[in-house]
Amino acid sequence: MSKTVSEIIVDVLIQSGAKRCYGIVGDTINHFTDVISRTSLEWVHVRHEEVGAFAAGGEAYMTGELTVCAGTCGPGSLHFINGIYESHRNGAPVLLVASQVDRIQEGLNYPQEVDQVKIYEQCSVFCESIRHPDQARRITVMAAQAALMKRGVAVIVVNGDMFNEISDDDIPWAVHRSTPVIYPDENHLEKMAEMINAAQGVTIYAGIGARNARKELMMLAEKIKAPIAHTSRSKEFIEPDNPYNVGMTGILGNKAGLHVFQNCDLLLCMGSDFAYTQFYPEDARIIQIDTEPLHIGRRTPVDLGLVGDVAATVKAILPKILDKNDDGFLISARKQWQKDIEAYSHHAESGEDLIHPQTVTHMLDELASKDAIFTSDGGSPIVWLLRHLTANGQRRFLTSLSHGTMANAYPQALGIALAYPHRQVIAMCGDGGMTMLMGDLLTLAQENIPVKLLVYNNHSLGFVEMEQRVEGLLDNFTGLKNPNFGELAKVCGLEGWQVKRTSDLEPAMREWLASDKPGILDVHVNRMELVMPPEIKVSQVASTALFGVKAVLNGRTDEVIALIRDNFVR
Repeated sequence: MSKTVSEIIVDVLIQSGAKRCYGIVGDTINHFTDVISRTSLEWVHVRHEEVGAFAAGGEAYMTGELTVCAGTCGPGSLHFINGIYESHRNGAPVLLVASQVDRIQEGLNYPQEVDQVKIYEQCSVFCESIRHPDQARRITVMAAQAALMKRGVAVIVVNGDMFNEISDDDIPWAVHRSTPVIYPDENHLEKMAEMINAAQGVTIYAGIGARNARKELMMLAEKIKAPIAHTSRSKEFIEPDNPYNVGMTGILGNKAGLHVFQNCDLLLCMGSDFAYTQFYPEDARIIQIDTEPLHIGRRTPVDLGLVGDVAATVKAILPKILDKNDDGFLISARKQWQKDIEAYSHHAESGEDLIHPQTVTHMLDELASKDAIFTSDGGSPIVWLLRHLTANGQRRFLTSLSHGTMANAYPQALGIALAYPHRQVIAMCGDGGMTMLMGDLLTLAQENIPVKLLVYNNHSLGFVEMEQRVEGLLDNFTGLKNPNFGELAKVCGLEGWQVKRTSDLEPAMREWLASDKPGILDVHVNRMELVMPPEIKVSQVASTALFGVKAVLNGRTDEVIALIRDNFVR
């Protein structure tokens, strides 16, 4: 049976499990969107393509299923790029249909002509053009299969005139999905067992690659009396009810996580690709397990690298490992972890007229649903999510640390809320991040997508401002003149609240969470808040002091007083 290329692409997408396609209609994809309008594939009309890419990525990341976005030639498809990079780096199975000018104009520098393949091949696991109608099904199948099996972005580039071409291809190309299990070889397993048995203090470090290995890691930790530290993306499945959990390491981490790295004599990196070499132990031996061979040893030198699934590898190694009786290292780490939690609570104490962002987040943790899904913007909202929200085994979290972008939180939440209409979806937004893509507040209103936006309104690019001060610089170009976001929400058709006093926070937050409509809670928080690393170095103190001197000399003494009062005198 003859079908158009548009019909073939949409058929394959639906058969591959896609439920939604995000984008903006226009010239080169009009035939494609016309076909979508007659199928079960839902078109989500966003106001900016970058939002569409973030939303598709949020849905795909949370569900593990294929999600689609599509754009017109030139600027339309280019606008997706940052959101596509985000999905590529966090392993979300997204398929982008990027259109091109008509074939007769290609190569002639025609208006809006862009070489989409060159643009997107650097941030995808598959990127190909459909050059003949009879290629349409096979290439779309290959793209969908690559996105699902390689956990990343696939891109198909289609000329505008190609969408309406007819194909008689009746070969039953179809997407195949499987879950292969990879084991290290026996020699490596024996060597790993020898190293663990010989070690005195072992630290387990779990990354996103251990997402299906929680039970196995806890069995290993029990047997060798090892603390488990985790990466940011592992928070949701490592922390809940885990007597071996000690938090994170790195600049956003805590003392317990840092100390188990510094003081172990063997570090087991389990499905982790933690990028910051300076936080790895200097003297300990390191074993790394990953399904991706090129990840082995690329962040820090390792003594033993094993290619394998974390769960399968741990199951295979457990019978070879001797029980350890000395739990002193674990007990010490867990005591420090409890101190870290208490310190986080201490920093959440606010006065009536000065609201600390930690206070806001602690209240959110208490009042949000037990199965809520949270996203956070780049910058300090990531810190508040990771340090102050409780992982209970039902909640889900999505941040942007691999790509480190701004403006991701509420666009990702948009897609997640469409996939999970009966769950609370909360976007923790910086005022800078939220305003960067503010136009799609109208999408939330138009589609009545009940995303909850919490705006940490400190009238600044807060994390950048802190970085400048810690480097001894005066903070430059970080100030933001913001509207009343609660009133702005109402103008856009959402519900809105603004809070400036601590006593008003709880009733406003309860109303905001209870609403069945999209809404913004605008909370004015302390601008002078510092994000404290696990350990403060002398150089950081000296640099911050240098900022203080420069600020005083420039007539900004009040800011220095506020910085000291709000962060050190509580």
